[in-house]
Amino acid sequence: MPGWIRAYVRVVERVNYVVGRVAMYILFVMMGILLWSSISKAFTLPSIWTLEMAQFAMVAYYMLGGPYSLQLDSNVRMDLLYHRWSDRTRAWVDAFSVFALLFYLGVLLYGAVESTAYSLEYAERSPTAWRPYLAPIKIIMCLGIFMMLLQAIAFFFRDVAKIRGEEI
Repeated sequence: MPGWIRAYVRVVERVNYVVGRVAMYILFVMMGILLWSSISKAFTLPSIWTLEMAQFAMVAYYMLGGPYSLQLDSNVRMDLLYHRWSDRTRAWVDAFSVFALLFYLGVLLYGAVESTAYSLEYAERSPTAWRPYLAPIKIIMCLGIFMMLLQAIAFFFRDVAKIRGEEI
């Protein structure tokens, strides 16, 4: 494989690794928010921001952690025949099926960018009592989808290398 493909795969996987490891700690942020919600409901007036902020933390957690999960091959796969195939046959199937993932992620990213642009242009706010701006979480969603797209392309390059008998 050309050097630029090897460099691309290394950089994308390194970035997704670092972002994914950092995103793991967002779960603790969400737990803290929900703990505060429980405490405030029991001892003081309930906070109006906790539920929605926990939802935003959860979205950030799975959108930024998704590419890392894909990188670790911990995604769910329908495995009726897959485990019986050789590594090269798996690479052929993966190299072919990744195009469905790329199409899906491309459409998802297009919609996310459109929604984020709308949110930024019109200062879109949530229709709840707290009324936070939605642009920050939409930007995080766009970033997560884009990183997943880059990781899927890196997987395609890895599969092509495996078909050729090489390793990246």
